[in-house]
Amino acid sequence: MKDCIFCKIVKGEIPCSKVYEDDKVLAFNDINPEAPVHVLIVPKTHVQSIMDLKEDEYQLIGHVFKVTSKIAKDLKVDEKGFRIVNNIGEDGGQTVPHVHFHLLGGRALQWPPG
Repeated sequence: MKDCIFCKIVKGEIPCSKVYEDDKVLAFNDINPEAPVHVLIVPKTHVQSIMDLKEDEYQLIGHVFKVTSKIAKDLKVDEKGFRIVNNIGEDGGQTVPHVHFHLLGGRALQWPPG
């Protein structure tokens, strides 16, 4: 999508603090962190939300979780715990219309969120 901020970050048009990258995803530090560790994991393919995934794209979400596990270990939040968040739609808190996941950790997280 032409005006998608995450697509621009993936293309290198907007800089980011990269944490991880492969051929399918880019992970970078959130510019407005909600926890000591707040990484966004963004598929490089533009899909608005998980509600818009095509049948052959579901394996991408499994890859996102594999990458999230690696990042959590690398950032040493795996032992005490962390949260993975995916917001969908306006009421779900999705502010960027490109499927993405938040990895939050480094402190005790409250429940319920929001």
